[in-house]
Amino acid sequence: MVSDLRWEVSTVLSIILTVLHVLFALGVIVTVLLQSGRSAGLSGAIAGGAEQLFGKRKGLDEFLGKLSSFFAIAFMGTAIFLTVLKG
Repeated sequence: MVSDLRWEVSTVLSIILTVLHVLFALGVIVTVLLQSGRSAGLSGAIAGGAEQLFGKRKGLDEFLGKLSSFFAIAFMGTAIFLTVLKG
């Protein structure tokens, strides 16, 4: 009886953590892709004129940097919890 309840709680927790893990992974991917590049390679040469004309989006890049850090830490946390739970 207690063993069945423990198994059910473990299964439900595992499903919830897996869903959160996938959402955090997608969050990392999206926020990293939305950030502007640090180097001014070919894309910087092409978009450089637009940045001078419209200004840089520094505030948005800082927000996306913090958001991607949050998603990355949450992703690592759920990975550790899932490993401990399955182990």
